[in-house]
Amino acid sequence: MNKVINLDMDGTLNKFYDVDGWLDDLVNYNPRPYIEAKPACNFSALARVLNRLIRNGYRVRIISWLSKNSTDEFDKIVTETKKQWLKKHLPSVEFDEIIIVKYGTPKETLSTGILFDDEEKNRLNWGDGAYDVNNILKDLANL
Repeated sequence: MNKVINLDMDGTLNKFYDVDGWLDDLVNYNPRPYIEAKPACNFSALARVLNRLIRNGYRVRIISWLSKNSTDEFDKIVTETKKQWLKKHLPSVEFDEIIIVKYGTPKETLSTGILFDDEEKNRLNWGDGAYDVNNILKDLANL
């Protein structure tokens, strides 16, 4: 078994789409939604589960897209903002890799193992081992 867990951020680890005005901000190159998005579940519990999996030999990665509306400068800001969000909300988790790529990059070309992603197309393209985010803590705890 390939012991790699890949986690999407926007809409998976955080409630990005619940931030009022998120789309207008992205159109105007404002990183505010990436800063203000709230965690999507109990992150104390998530950190405990992820750290247990890491101790049991799993590699934990982030695979997240940049904004669909972007520039090179905005991409740099968004990348740093996402990394800071992870440090703030999951400080005890040492990710093996944080992969932040252009919007629409096929995630299945970036890693193997298990994917947690809110976007159905990403899960379908990933194939076996792709999970929706509805029960992320339960699904991770069962690994």
